[in-house]
Amino acid sequence: MVLDPNSRLDLPFTGITSFCKWPICTDLNQLDADVAVLGVPYDMSTQYRPGARFGPRGIRDGSTIYSLGKDGAYDPERDEVYLDNKYKFADCGDVDIFHGNQERSHDSIRTHIRKIVSHGAIPIVLGGDHSITAPVVEAMDNIGEFAVIHFDAHLDFVDIRGGNRYGHGSPIRRVYDCEHVKGIAQLGIRGIGSSKREDFEEARKCGNVILSTRDIRKIGIAETLNRLPEFEQFYLTIDCDSLNPAIAPGTGSPSPGGFDYYEIEELLEGITQMGRLVGMDFVEVAPAYDLTGLTNQVAARIILDAIGFSLNANSKKETSIPK
Repeated sequence: MVLDPNSRLDLPFTGITSFCKWPICTDLNQLDADVAVLGVPYDMSTQYRPGARFGPRGIRDGSTIYSLGKDGAYDPERDEVYLDNKYKFADCGDVDIFHGNQERSHDSIRTHIRKIVSHGAIPIVLGGDHSITAPVVEAMDNIGEFAVIHFDAHLDFVDIRGGNRYGHGSPIRRVYDCEHVKGIAQLGIRGIGSSKREDFEEARKCGNVILSTRDIRKIGIAETLNRLPEFEQFYLTIDCDSLNPAIAPGTGSPSPGGFDYYEIEELLEGITQMGRLVGMDFVEVAPAYDLTGLTNQVAARIILDAIGFSLNANSKKETSIPK
């Protein structure tokens, strides 16, 4: 029996584990994609449990369960098809990391992000600890102004800790320092011990919108969206511990409470209708703390939701413009 290579099932457990089994492009000079996934296996800035360096590998593995929809993913709850073949997707492999050398590792991140952006692709970054958000956003300084929407249990607005300005408790402070960042919203903030009252006061003085998970449940999704800064473009940074540990236990600093899946999904759907996604990271997934693999799958699904919502929202805006 001769098998047609085009009839392969390509089941999730077969083949090379790229993100969602998308085509692989490790030569960024040859990149031709609308969306480009990039792994950053770096966790030298963690202050508690390490392991996020294996996050990119874990998320990729979890994503393969969603790889069967070659013509897109049908959402029966919205009667919409997402991530269909009118878009080009690529997995660009991992940034080269230099163990023990944070500065050189972060420079490597900046180089890769600038190359992806120069080809017109949206960078989707798989962390890695949260310190990586700072060099990613710093490298996106030639695409115009954008807001940063931050999902996290922790404020991450420490200026300097232990002499380090780029720890995983400082990325939003470094993001604020970027001239091209105009507006920051921090959602799900509830963790204790990582930031002092002065850090919150400083963040509010800088104009950051700060809402806890409890706040958002009280005021609702619509009012939460209404309180976000105005923006035409936005960058998403999602820390795994913004989620309820019941659905995402595989992280170094889990925090009780947190968003359930539908809450963060509805927030992402609303945010993507407000402006254009220019980039995204999902950080602090540490697979060793979740032997079930659930965290990997939840992270992958949320990433796919954000990309799908954004591309569909952009497509609808383009088709609604009178010619």
